[in-house]
Amino acid sequence: MKPTIHYDGRPQAGADDEAPYADALLRHAARRPVSFMVPGHGATGDGFAAGQAEFAGERALAIDVTQLLDGIDLGSDSPRERAHRMAARAWGARRTWFLTNGSSQGNRLAALAVSQLGDGIVIQRSAHSSVVDGVILAGLRPAYALPGVDVRNGIAHGVTPASIAKAIAGHPGPVTAVYIVSPSYFGAVADVPTIARLVHDAGAVLIVDCAWGAHFGFHPDLPPSPVRQGADIVVMSTHKMTSSLHQSAVLHLGDTDLADTLEPALERAYRMTTSTSESSLLIGSIDVARRDLQRGGPQVDDALRALGAARDRIRAEQGISLIEDTFFSHPDIVDHDPLRMPIDVSGICADAHALRLTLARDFGIWVEMATRTTLVPLVGIGKRTSFDRLIDAVLETRGDAAPNEIGDLADLPSPGRIQVSPRDAFYAPSEVVPHTEAVGRTSADALSAYPPGIPNILPGEEITRPAVDFLRQVARSPGGYVRGAVVPDVSRFRVIGKP
Repeated sequence: MKPTIHYDGRPQAGADDEAPYADALLRHAARRPVSFMVPGHGATGDGFAAGQAEFAGERALAIDVTQLLDGIDLGSDSPRERAHRMAARAWGARRTWFLTNGSSQGNRLAALAVSQLGDGIVIQRSAHSSVVDGVILAGLRPAYALPGVDVRNGIAHGVTPASIAKAIAGHPGPVTAVYIVSPSYFGAVADVPTIARLVHDAGAVLIVDCAWGAHFGFHPDLPPSPVRQGADIVVMSTHKMTSSLHQSAVLHLGDTDLADTLEPALERAYRMTTSTSESSLLIGSIDVARRDLQRGGPQVDDALRALGAARDRIRAEQGISLIEDTFFSHPDIVDHDPLRMPIDVSGICADAHALRLTLARDFGIWVEMATRTTLVPLVGIGKRTSFDRLIDAVLETRGDAAPNEIGDLADLPSPGRIQVSPRDAFYAPSEVVPHTEAVGRTSADALSAYPPGIPNILPGEEITRPAVDFLRQVARSPGGYVRGAVVPDVSRFRVIGKP
């Protein structure tokens, strides 16, 4: 394996202080070429494209070019290839692919790749829905590891090495791959190095959904990247916490003992999932984001100082507190992302979902998400947002509603028995039945209650009475939502048709 490279937060000097693909796009645009190629706007804001120029700007059109252009992405040492190599070096990967359909593409790609090695996979139960898509597409046969759950605040955290070991042992067949999430939506970080050793001892591939952690490892006060902690495949959304454009992401192949086997499988899966008309804007923005991560240490310092001051103020106020102060009471959490600052507002607010809407409507403040007790503001790396404005607005709403008297939801139901594989369930004839007739039937859909967002029923699983009752209770609760439900009140279910 290559030596581990540790970033110390200072700008990284040398050739990697460039963005070769983005620079090539700018050089191409500076020549003011006459285009008789796609895109149809012709790289100018003339004529019918005037509306696009008004919407996105002339410069965006000038660098929105087709693929396979000499001097941009053709050839073995093209600017595109150099950008990929620089990204791999920056994150410590054997190889890096740029993705223009988000981490969702990366999750499906990873599933298709590991299916070439076998069909047994263990999945963290709170994985993103695109993982289920990948399982269906690849014909994988999953078993599940349950994450730790903060039931009071409606938060799913991570998995422990013990829960992964139990899931591997309980899988009915050989396990080819294990899929975990770190960090969580709320910034909680799992024990990736220990899980990686355990997974490799079982002869399996470790896939880490690090969608929320593309910035990890680029500053000493940030958690390390799972790419350098033994993970074989790591998926990252560069648009979430770094500066690239929305829908851009990367997939890394770790420099592990399994890399030689995985690389051709990943390349084949990448070709199947990528567009033949990839967005040069998205690719260029990934290149720029990587460059700026490597040289942005001082800006991260400033953001972390501002966040530290905001944390001190929250801890001093009555009625609000920091969720992260409870993190280390959960055995699945070993670290957290300081750029995420979940705030428990239950002491001043009856429903944090309603407070989130109030902040947007009355104060012009947009917060990433909420549970019934918690607001989740996040800060892109290097940003110095006005935290005082957020805290002032939250406190100003005090008295608008009574504090939240937290009522217990029903216990999270255990998953039903797997009756058929997710792929077979997806392709089977289905019908929609009333909830009173769904119990005992096999689900054709994935249904997840928010909060806490853990899939309660997956395609191919038996629908149980506790699951039906839980999902309907969540749907009736303030701010409750069931993703994948046929109707919002979960009064009907899509099931596999009877023979």
